[in-house]
Amino acid sequence: MHFESWSAFWAMGGYAFYVWLAFGVSGLALLLLIVQSVKARRSLQTTWQAEQARQQRIAASRARQQQNSKLAEEVD
Repeated sequence: MHFESWSAFWAMGGYAFYVWLAFGVSGLALLLLIVQSVKARRSLQTTWQAEQARQQRIAASRARQQQNSKLAEEVD
């Protein structure tokens, strides 16, 4: 599409309101999608880190229990 001037470009042949509104709504939707994706990623990462820490605590607890049971067997 060819425009004679910048003002003609911005006017979009009389349809500027609809054209720029569509661009604005699309841009806003993309921005919201990016923000939501970043928040979801952070939430998933936090959940994953908490699960990893939980698994480490469980493994450490089991190791202590095994050591305690071995010590109890040696005492007997």
